Amino acid sequence: MTSAAQPTHRPLQIAITTGEPAGVGPELTAQALAGAAAHWPQAQFTVLGDAQLLAERARAVGVDWAALLAPGPRVRLEHHSLGAPAQAGKLDAANGRYVLDLLDAAIDGAVAGRFDAIVTAPLQKSTINDAGVPFTGHTEYLAERTHTPRVVMMLAGTGKRPLRVALATTHLPLKDVSAALTIESLVATLRIIDHDLRHHFGLPAPRILVTGLNPHAGENGYLGREEIDVITPALRQVNGEGVDARGPYPADTLFQPRYLDEADCVLAMFHDQGLPVLKFATFGEGINVTLGLPIIRTSVDHGTALDLAGTGRADAGSLMAAIDTAVSMAQHRRAG
Repeated sequence: MTSAAQPTHRPLQIAITTGEPAGVGPELTAQALAGAAAHWPQAQFTVLGDAQLLAERARAVGVDWAALLAPGPRVRLEHHSLGAPAQAGKLDAANGRYVLDLLDAAIDGAVAGRFDAIVTAPLQKSTINDAGVPFTGHTEYLAERTHTPRVVMMLAGTGKRPLRVALATTHLPLKDVSAALTIESLVATLRIIDHDLRHHFGLPAPRILVTGLNPHAGENGYLGREEIDVITPALRQVNGEGVDARGPYPADTLFQPRYLDEADCVLAMFHDQGLPVLKFATFGEGINVTLGLPIIRTSVDHGTALDLAGTGRADAGSLMAAIDTAVSMAQHRRAG
């Protein structure tokens, strides 16, 4: 991991929610922050979670949690009590509200300006729903809590020219995708991607490549008309606004180096069109970014990994990459 230059202002304040207590989030947080001073000297971290749980999971992976907190300002704990004792690998609906409490506290802190960015460890949607709270996912919840009418899910790799894939639709059954795609929705999505790549990623003229919905991008209408009736008109509109968005390209053609080498982001029409390619290319260090929010939020690109919780075998690479990206985005935002 590389670190940006030392800041000229106060340290960046980064909040980390530790997620599902039965999953790998608590131990990955401890592992990632064990090297905080070396990796992110420009940042200070607030960890949101249960104190005893974090100490236990840190110990299980060889991290001295008390020593990590002891030096003072680099890492601090904001304690939130579990709803019930947590056991690695075993879900308990009694902790569904606890997980949301962590997320709510981080969101409130970011909206109030106390945090420059939030990084979220994975949570278990079923635990929250079993606790009686309807919950689709982090992305939708963040939009609701910040009163943001439209957000965009983007997953990304790392490196000098990372693969970035944004989604026109997120957690929808495949049968509902076509109806959800409108000229207006695609225009709004492309505007958000262009804005955030400019202002949060430091790309002065981002290029966005857009997939079609149908095989072979509709084959001139013979395999579907969404490319003709929806996607192409949306591209024409944003091109007229100065957004460099190109397509629609057949997805099986677009995900090749000769296209990706010229792209700052790919916009895929649905979840399983774009993300399998990205996860194959980046799994272990991929990240999830929510674009369009009034706050900065990044996350890992994996789930709670219940089978690995408490074993020390989970890889903190994705969480460290998410922290890297949150710090970088916060720096770009601060710089204006």
